[in-house]
Amino acid sequence: MTTNAIPTDAKVSADGLAVFDRTTSRWGRLTMLMGLALSLAGPIYIVFFAGLDVGISQVLVAFLAVAATFGVLWVIEPVTYYPILGQSSMYQAFMIGNIANKLIPAALTAQTAIDAKPGTRRAELSAVSAISGAVIIHIASLLIFVGLLGTWLLSNLPPDIMQVMKTFIVPAVLGAVHVQALMHLKQPRTALIAVLVSATVVFVISPMVPGFGMYGTVLAVLSTVALAWFLRKRTTPTDAQAS
Repeated sequence: MTTNAIPTDAKVSADGLAVFDRTTSRWGRLTMLMGLALSLAGPIYIVFFAGLDVGISQVLVAFLAVAATFGVLWVIEPVTYYPILGQSSMYQAFMIGNIANKLIPAALTAQTAIDAKPGTRRAELSAVSAISGAVIIHIASLLIFVGLLGTWLLSNLPPDIMQVMKTFIVPAVLGAVHVQALMHLKQPRTALIAVLVSATVVFVISPMVPGFGMYGTVLAVLSTVALAWFLRKRTTPTDAQAS
């Protein structure tokens, strides 16, 4: 006589997360490929069917010019964002865009609110929900404040206020999110290393090396990771208890 084992909550949770990973991975790849095809459809039509005198050599030269300037971001952005967003949110983020100034702040705010440590499944799921909410709010605000009221608002706001908004809104949002992240992670050693490395890159190296600006992010991120690793606190919990 055999009895069926009753699945535990942990087993059900693990099975659910496995299904979630498979579903998001499958649909994430499909939607990214669809987005890639749609984004390339216009340029391909213009090059091959619009009758314009654009040769393959010109396209390659333009691509190389863009790659030389922004190609470094193709590597550094996924590496930088993955620990915060996780696999499923990465598909969302790169399909939506505005990752650094909209989606990362939303994800960090949600993770801080529920005390979820970046890199965990709890943090990944909260990032998925936060990004979905951010997109809904973004679309609704665009429809109302840009689609319906955009022209009226722009024509009635004083130029001084418009200039202040353009200058300070993004730094204010990113500054607040960075402070929130530092308070949540509670890693003063790593935070100090990141601040010192970033300040060195921005105020010392970049002015000394013309054209270094786009590569400064790469140097700052990789240097911070390396220094944080080598200068980390090496006392393990076992060592601390033994002492």
